[in-house]
Amino acid sequence: MDKRKLILILIVSTLAAVSARMGGWWTFGEKKQAIALAPDDPEMVSLGKSVYAKQCASCHGAKLQGQANWQTPLDNGRFPAPPHNQDGHTWHHSDELLFQLTKFGPAAVIGNGHQSDMPEFASRLSDREILAALSYIKSTWPPELRQEHDLLNTSSRTAQEKR
Repeated sequence: MDKRKLILILIVSTLAAVSARMGGWWTFGEKKQAIALAPDDPEMVSLGKSVYAKQCASCHGAKLQGQANWQTPLDNGRFPAPPHNQDGHTWHHSDELLFQLTKFGPAAVIGNGHQSDMPEFASRLSDREILAALSYIKSTWPPELRQEHDLLNTSSRTAQEKR
């Protein structure tokens, strides 16, 4: 197995474990709600497109294409920003994990000294704006990828409910 595949497998495994540990719940006011993207909600997608353009596109690309050679570590050991289209791995992660990574940043979510150029957005964006940006991203995926992602979310929520 080549080094890039091994690194990607380690990252995905770590993120899956972190997602399970974090519980996948967020608080909106006093009420706890499961995190769920809304790629079919025109209002959320419109807001998300605007948030993405202002907050995400400078690194992840205006067309969600990511940075060049995103699977190859830079000299500092960090990875370039991945694409959020069907060519990337965003759709491999549950709604809950995507929300946590965006809100708190990969370094905080993964822990263990993990370093990332992606900042946390908790101090810049509301939970609704984060969900909107992620909903916009998902709205751009082909139907079969959206369906796979929905199945991943169902599995993730079922596992969390069993705990």
